[in-house]
Amino acid sequence: MEAFLISVLIAATPLLLAATGELVAERAGVLNLGVEGMMLIGAVAAFAVAYRTGSAPLAVLAGAGAGLAMAALFAWIALYCMANQMATGLALTIFGIGASGLIGQGFVGETVTPLAGLDPAGGAVARVLLGQDALVYLGLALCLGCGWFLARTRPGLMLTAVGDNATAAHALGLPVRPIRVLAVLFGGAMAGLGGAYLSLAYTPMWGEEMTAGRGWIALALLVFAGWRPWRLLLGAWFFAAVSQLQFYGTEIGLTLPSQFLAMAPYLATIAALVAISAGAARAPAEIGRPFRADR
Repeated sequence: MEAFLISVLIAATPLLLAATGELVAERAGVLNLGVEGMMLIGAVAAFAVAYRTGSAPLAVLAGAGAGLAMAALFAWIALYCMANQMATGLALTIFGIGASGLIGQGFVGETVTPLAGLDPAGGAVARVLLGQDALVYLGLALCLGCGWFLARTRPGLMLTAVGDNATAAHALGLPVRPIRVLAVLFGGAMAGLGGAYLSLAYTPMWGEEMTAGRGWIALALLVFAGWRPWRLLLGAWFFAAVSQLQFYGTEIGLTLPSQFLAMAPYLATIAALVAISAGAARAPAEIGRPFRADR
């Protein structure tokens, strides 16, 4: 059971990082479907830097920076050129898949030293709660910190106001477009961090399309969580636990076919979306809508 709990914390971290960043972007009224592509670019950038330099901090920064660059491209196309946000995000994902494969073709099958975890004294509880690497705790802190930021600070309330009614926010003098750009850039950096965690800690090697749909699960997590950070945290743990059943199912008494357990995270995603389709959670009113100051 100890190994299962540790694996859940590790598997939840890339989902939590990517989903937290997208949460901020969507609360500002921007729908970016390019999370999968940004995670892949972050993963290959982090791995390349770690492989060439051996420096984990530089690799993490490279992953975040690569995701940030992808988000800047999205912001320019969708927020300044006024392209359709859904189409732009999908194009970003397709671009990320192709570009990461091209950049990483020389690293396929190579490995790096995984991120080091802490080594606490004590029993199983201490090892589970205190023995993880820094990005596990960073993801937890950023998720909870974003909840506090959005609900308790003036900039967070301004961001939420832009996502709920951009026209009214503009009439009150709020800089709608700069707020949205900053939210998108934060989301890109977080997606890059999520990708970096995959290639540096979860599976410290590079393989094409190694995100395996986690960017899409992160997007679904937002709906599952009702755009609330604390529910996002619980949702990430839930989906991570489901994903780990294919490896630890037999240890906890499950006798289902391994193929079914491999499908379980995606089936859980569909089931969660269907369960909440009645409208219990309200999305930001302006999500996906372009903003023009003269409208």
